[in-house]
Amino acid sequence: MTTARYRPNRELAMDPLVSCKLCLGEFPLEQMTTITQCQCVFCTLCLKQYVELLIKEGLETAISCPDSACPKRGHLQENEIECMVATEVMQRYKKLQFEREVLLDPCRTWCPSSTCQAVCQLKETDSPALPQLVQCAVCALEFCSACKASWHPGQTCPENILPITSFLPGENSSFYKNEEDDAPIKRCPKCKVYIERDEGCAQMMCKNCKHAFCWYCLESLDVSWMLETLLMFTES
Repeated sequence: MTTARYRPNRELAMDPLVSCKLCLGEFPLEQMTTITQCQCVFCTLCLKQYVELLIKEGLETAISCPDSACPKRGHLQENEIECMVATEVMQRYKKLQFEREVLLDPCRTWCPSSTCQAVCQLKETDSPALPQLVQCAVCALEFCSACKASWHPGQTCPENILPITSFLPGENSSFYKNEEDDAPIKRCPKCKVYIERDEGCAQMMCKNCKHAFCWYCLESLDVSWMLETLLMFTES
């Protein structure tokens, strides 16, 4: 935790300290940041760590005020985020925003191949929830828009089927062993799309459905886990 700087009473009267709601420390106003939308005030270091952690773990694309009791439920604007994080972190944030836009767009979906995952265009129909044939323009894989399995005309989507039943060149079934903790590729426990882990920590975020989970045990990781991690940062 950053140590608050205490000063003589005379100086305090001229420039009072402000309390941070995250670390509970008191700091001069120049070390604080005010969120424009809700006017909540936090020390710049805490707010920066909070924003970077959310972006790193991919838990939010609209970064909310860290005060759970914020009366206006404010969010940080993109220019506010850009002022406090490094360029590569901002690029990841914009990437997460794009992925969420695709997820919410009924006319777009991700190619389920772990070696492709391009954005595929769907046909505009009156019933967007109905399955349709999708052919990836990048790898030519044909799959069902609903279950991400190979296209199955005239049949309902099976509940327990691998999203891809035909592998791309260089892929084979030995890559997809969910029972192995160190398997390089696993399926998202929620939407079943393949995910490849190259390196890094065990906390994973599915780009298809935004489900956060542990790579090893596949258990869900919610926002409370993120807040616990942030608390560890502020106390260190």
